[in-house]
Amino acid sequence: MELRLIDSGSVPAVRSQSLYHGLARARTERTPPTVVLATPNEPYVCVGYHQDVDRELDVVFCQRQRLPIVRRELGGGAVYLDANQLFVQWVMGSEVLPARIDDRFRLFARPLVGTYRDLGLDAMFRPVNDIHVEDRKICGTGAGRLGDAEVLVGNVIFDFDNDRMAQIIRAPNERFRAAVRRQLHRHMTSLRHELGTLPDQQTVKDLYRHHCCRTLGATLTEGRLTHEEVVAVEAADERLADAEFIHRAGGLTRPGVKIHEDVWVRYNDYTD
Repeated sequence: MELRLIDSGSVPAVRSQSLYHGLARARTERTPPTVVLATPNEPYVCVGYHQDVDRELDVVFCQRQRLPIVRRELGGGAVYLDANQLFVQWVMGSEVLPARIDDRFRLFARPLVGTYRDLGLDAMFRPVNDIHVEDRKICGTGAGRLGDAEVLVGNVIFDFDNDRMAQIIRAPNERFRAAVRRQLHRHMTSLRHELGTLPDQQTVKDLYRHHCCRTLGATLTEGRLTHEEVVAVEAADERLADAEFIHRAGGLTRPGVKIHEDVWVRYNDYTD
């Protein structure tokens, strides 16, 4: 199998999400399975498709900090993102992926786990869709169907701003926010935290590329967006950053803030 690699480098916040949205919407039967690499050139907040922004985020804080808010069309919770993360995104037909979603997450995690291990970390896949170093989360993944494509997304976390993440959430009081901050510091990690230094990003990309080829039994060839894909990505830029779309009412009601699969900070424990 031949994979197309699109290394987009450093891109604006919304483009780091619109790439896989546009590629998925533009996909045809002739489109090769595609792996996308991208890094946002600015910090921002990304919320899940079913979330209610005004209920989940401290919107005033985000505005004061000039943090753009982008809504993706995949599920999951709100997350703070910045240039210290390398995004990896698969846009493929269902025929090249396992039928079961848990098997898809396991497959998608393998190149990420291999990359982290080559960098010296004892990383492992933690079902349903996380990667851990011991009991600390170093990668979360997501999946969904957009258009005629299956999409899987994840990241390599070079560094993570736990304090900023704790600030973007809407908290009933400061005790709750402090509890979120403590749990993030306890249960999240990064390459900087584990290694004490930051590896070269190109080295990380090369390792990931190698492990993608091994995992999928494929060759990975550098590619570019087609004209149709460029048009679809630009349309996704507008949609994902549209204020009406971002602030639409969401149906997801969460009991608190999820740190990882086994760790939540729940609202009821901190209600005055």
